Amino acid sequence: MNATIIDGKAIAAQMGKAVAVDAAALAAEGWQPKLVSVSVGDTAAVELYVRNQQRSAESAGVRFEARNYPQETSLEQLTGILQDLNGDPRVNGIIIQRPLPDHIPVKTLQKTVHPLKDVEGMHPASIGNIVYNDLALGPCMAVAAVETLKTLPLDIEGLNVTVIGHSEIVGKPIVFLLMGLGATVTAYHHMTRSVAMHSRAADAVFVAVGKPGLVTGEMLKPGCVVIDIGINRVDGKTVGDADFDSCSPIAGRITPVPGGVGPVTVATVMKNAALATRLQMNHYRDSYVCVENQG
Repeated sequence: MNATIIDGKAIAAQMGKAVAVDAAALAAEGWQPKLVSVSVGDTAAVELYVRNQQRSAESAGVRFEARNYPQETSLEQLTGILQDLNGDPRVNGIIIQRPLPDHIPVKTLQKTVHPLKDVEGMHPASIGNIVYNDLALGPCMAVAAVETLKTLPLDIEGLNVTVIGHSEIVGKPIVFLLMGLGATVTAYHHMTRSVAMHSRAADAVFVAVGKPGLVTGEMLKPGCVVIDIGINRVDGKTVGDADFDSCSPIAGRITPVPGGVGPVTVATVMKNAALATRLQMNHYRDSYVCVENQG
């Protein structure tokens, strides 16, 4: 028997319905959420992502504006653009599309986005907050991967989980998110010896490395869950980090690529957009009350 496919599109659709309700309530108070997408140079590599984001935003009642700047735009110019967006109360969330030109360090831009408008959860403050189990505006891909696991009929407390990959924005945050839910988590990376020996004992395996076919069926415990976060292009096709053909007969449940964690990640951005808007609305109202009291 092959593994049950975890339908990320269905999960994302449910999340989108909840976001639409929240966005409508915010709009009724004069605060309809708005996202601004920022890309630089040739947009061919990100056009699909931007279209998916725009489509999800529109269906969830979130306004969406895509801005593209010339290849030769300097870091100083982009920093100024982001600072202007930070100060614009009509903009509630900022998405920085990658890849960026070589002369633009993405980490510098991520640090420039105000934490209250960091709907991708890439600011150091957003990532650091999850250590304290504060999940507001957490790193969206990591949050989406864990939310996908949470939709399954499993008791996460005490679940034995393997996380393959330890990047700052996906692997490491997943570890902390799962620990916050009570799972027993082990992280593996390129310096780990015999990953397969450890992964065969796991009830759930998360993989986010960017190497197609890294996880194979012989590395899995029969009946386990595989959450594949990898996105790779092979022979014109989009594939994950798990070899689907060999993993599917062994695993109990598995996310496909595409159609798994990807749609949930986009939905998480929209959820963060609504949350960011509410946080900003409360911030401005509190500031107004404070000024009124001082007057």
